Amino acid sequence: MTNEKEYLPKSAMSIHAHPDDQEFTVAGTLAKWAKAGCEIISVVITSGDSGSNDPSKGAEYKPELSKLREGEQAAANNVIGVKATVFMRHPDGELEPTVALRKELTRIIRQHKPDVVVIGDPQGVFYGNGYINHPDHRAASQAALYAVFPSAETRLIFTDLLDEGFEPHKVKRVYVHGTDKPDTWIDISETIDIKINALKQHVSQLGGWDPNEEMRKWAEEEGKEKGMAFAEAYKVMINVEEKPEN
Repeated sequence: MTNEKEYLPKSAMSIHAHPDDQEFTVAGTLAKWAKAGCEIISVVITSGDSGSNDPSKGAEYKPELSKLREGEQAAANNVIGVKATVFMRHPDGELEPTVALRKELTRIIRQHKPDVVVIGDPQGVFYGNGYINHPDHRAASQAALYAVFPSAETRLIFTDLLDEGFEPHKVKRVYVHGTDKPDTWIDISETIDIKINALKQHVSQLGGWDPNEEMRKWAEEEGKEKGMAFAEAYKVMINVEEKPEN
């Protein structure tokens, strides 16, 4: 699929491990969809309570940092136009793609019933020769992917969710960012400024770094192949084939 006509979901769910993961990666797409009327749900599995290397801080700082980073994520989501945010509050740095986590995500997907789920690449380990992917990112992506399929749509997986009133839901598409073989590019030229502004809300993580130049550079590189000034690239899995609108 190579952008024969850019797909616009009516509802989308972004699932990521930490506060700021979404802003570094897919915020331009989410902002574009939100501007077009899409309802965005942002799911943050951990609250980033390990996100500090300040030698003056110890374990007692983790609850404070967690609260701070949730506030930053809420502010970023407000910039993007996110409708609702779900904080799952798993321990930062200890995430595993367990059946229990998949079940929690299945419940959230069945509750909100998104057309699209946006995740990272569960197979991504090395990016260039300068970045080793955080294991939480892979764990979050794997649990989310298998929550979409087969769990969310299969009636007899996690049958106690039926008792809770959560009927199966079939997600139409999964957008996977961070893949080395994308097949879909979203033009974010009109929302690159929103993406950068959203990322700037994560003050605790950026320190004195201004992300403006670097984020534009990354988006330029992603868009170059398709002649877009700024883009975000994805591998898109299509679970429901839809007839094009006339």
